Amino acid sequence: MSTNPRHSVVALRTHIPETAFTASTLGTLREGSGAVINDQGLVVTIGYLITEAEEVWLTTHDERVVPAHVVGFDQETGFGLVQALGDLDLPPLRLGSSAGARVKDIGRIIDGQGEEVLNEIVAKQEFAGYWEYMLEEALFTAPFHPSWGGAALLDENDALIGIGSLRLQMLHAGDTTDINMIVPIDLLKPVLDDMVTTGRPKREARPWLGVFSAERNNGVVVMNVSDGGPADEAGLKSGDIISELDGEEVESLGDFYRKLWAKAPPGSEFSLRIVRSGRESWVRVKTADRNDFLLKPQLQ
Repeated sequence: MSTNPRHSVVALRTHIPETAFTASTLGTLREGSGAVINDQGLVVTIGYLITEAEEVWLTTHDERVVPAHVVGFDQETGFGLVQALGDLDLPPLRLGSSAGARVKDIGRIIDGQGEEVLNEIVAKQEFAGYWEYMLEEALFTAPFHPSWGGAALLDENDALIGIGSLRLQMLHAGDTTDINMIVPIDLLKPVLDDMVTTGRPKREARPWLGVFSAERNNGVVVMNVSDGGPADEAGLKSGDIISELDGEEVESLGDFYRKLWAKAPPGSEFSLRIVRSGRESWVRVKTADRNDFLLKPQLQ
């Protein structure tokens, strides 16, 4: 059995039905990487690669192709798990401590093709994503890895401290730098057993709107809405500026999410104050559970 940490990262390819809820936004063929985390061939990846997948294939460093199935995914953290259906015969990576990682620490990101980028942690801070997603403290690394999705961030001791999620840009000393956003591995540890046994963490789902948003002038603007989602049903449109939620001012994207997620459970209703074409109005929205819109994995 190999002990090279590069060999513990596999390439991952999934096929998603054209009828899937996420097919139009994330595509029907998704490719990235995953990291082996136990001797039985359990692989952690980034969740958007496997959401609604009906076929999963893993390719090892020595070009063996092994089928796999979706074990589960977590909307809050963004992690996904798949289980190899054949013997990977690869050593698992040790889970390290993302909390122990410090800004300016040197690590490396490795993808399933074996491409490695030596990098530095340039920030640890909140990240709010446009798709109703937020991490209280994400890892940001530079230089960026060109194949970041599901790639493994290792610390100087070759322990796994995060999984690649996005490529972003950061302004530093007047220059724009490409960086990677990494989901910290410590977020996986409390939910790992639940994800393996039930497919998702045993916590109440967050209320979901189906709105893609961005910050603008200390507010939130709607970029798009999911077809058939709560925001679509309520009549929200691209360009709407969200200024208040149930009478509370919305100050930022992160602030919007915190106020939204406080309206538990899914199915709760509230009012949004919006500005459309310079005119203010109130819109009543009934939230939903995002998972109810997704095709469920065919567990083996």
